[in-house]
Amino acid sequence: MAAGRVIRSVIAGAILLLPILTSSAYANSITAAVPQAGSVLTTSPNSISISTAAPLSEQGSLIVVNDPNGVAVDDGSITINGNSAEVGLTELIKTGVYTVNYTLLSDTEDPLTGSYTFMFNAPTSIGTPTPAPTQSGTTQDNKNLNSGSNAFVYTLLVLAAFVFVFLIWYAKQSFGGPKRSSNNKRK
Repeated sequence: MAAGRVIRSVIAGAILLLPILTSSAYANSITAAVPQAGSVLTTSPNSISISTAAPLSEQGSLIVVNDPNGVAVDDGSITINGNSAEVGLTELIKTGVYTVNYTLLSDTEDPLTGSYTFMFNAPTSIGTPTPAPTQSGTTQDNKNLNSGSNAFVYTLLVLAAFVFVFLIWYAKQSFGGPKRSSNNKRK
């Protein structure tokens, strides 16, 4: 019975110490991210920022942001400030799900690696509004070009019809088609 009591005491002690022992190995975790995982944006962010529980190392950390086609849209300039890492972005123009992949290193903790996604809905037009378009000379030039080429095609068609009628008349004259005479009248 004494052996059973000792085994139960060891198991109970292990259960009580398990959270303490495992928390030190996984102490570094994400405390905040901008934009947040799963968020839906309508304005293109200038950067991605990730904050962690432990201070980050100045070297070796990496944040890569990919557009819906898998093309990197970050500028590669990662800045570490204490517990925060930030990477600049190019202007987002494609609607879809963007993926943030990160590897954050700490001097005292294991590397923190993972990814999350956010949705970006691109505006229908990017940039400042411009005045309503006016009819330019280019449209008029295209109309003039079309009407000129149409007239040329119609002229060729009429000439082809005249040539066709002439060739029929010439073939009858040259190759002796049935000739009409004024004496052969129907009776």
